[in-house]
Amino acid sequence: MKVLVVDDHALIRDALRRVLGQLEREVTVFEAGDCGQAFRMIEVQPDLDLVLLDLNLPGMRGLAALTELRTRYPAVSVVVVSATNDRVSVTQALDHGAMGYIPKSSSNELLASALRLVLSGGIYIPPEILGRSEPQMVPANVESPASDAGGSPRRLLPSDLGLTERQAQILILLMQGKSNKLICRELELAESTVKNHVTHVLKTLNVTSRTQAVIAAARMGLVLEPIPSSRKSQPGGNY
Repeated sequence: MKVLVVDDHALIRDALRRVLGQLEREVTVFEAGDCGQAFRMIEVQPDLDLVLLDLNLPGMRGLAALTELRTRYPAVSVVVVSATNDRVSVTQALDHGAMGYIPKSSSNELLASALRLVLSGGIYIPPEILGRSEPQMVPANVESPASDAGGSPRRLLPSDLGLTERQAQILILLMQGKSNKLICRELELAESTVKNHVTHVLKTLNVTSRTQAVIAAARMGLVLEPIPSSRKSQPGGNY
């Protein structure tokens, strides 16, 4: 796992590096102090798995850095790590393609938990943004999944919502900030097919935008498995 930490404060980079080093998996950490350094690092390390990005960088502040990064390198997953923690900032970051939003004010324990979720393919959104102390496991309009053998509630799966495997794959790519065209290319589907699936996914989640879909999935605690590369394209894939 390769992670690039982009922040102009060395202390923040060191703190994130230490937390990443404490995770139960091998993570190689690269650092950059501004967008220029970050872009050069991505050119050298094109197989980066994740970029942890501060929004207030020298010469390119706010959403400009995120927008530029997503435009230049749409295949690279980006999670914002910011001192700002309000609903507008989180929503705007998700609108511009961030896979998640982690406040710098988080404790080391919470930060580690958020990074574990992100590195396993999940999306972290501050619980307070969801309007509750903890993300909701099951939405009110969905019947609770059956308990497992130990009596604990089973986590919510896309199939529990009536989503097909293909629609679950498309939801994963939506949550990675990918456009319909990129999804078409990723899954080798016709654009009309992708549009139909996207419409169905949004309707199923009872939302009208991609950002709302990300927040809804996080609120539900929806389990989304990473897409194996061998299954991104399947025979007879236009479905």
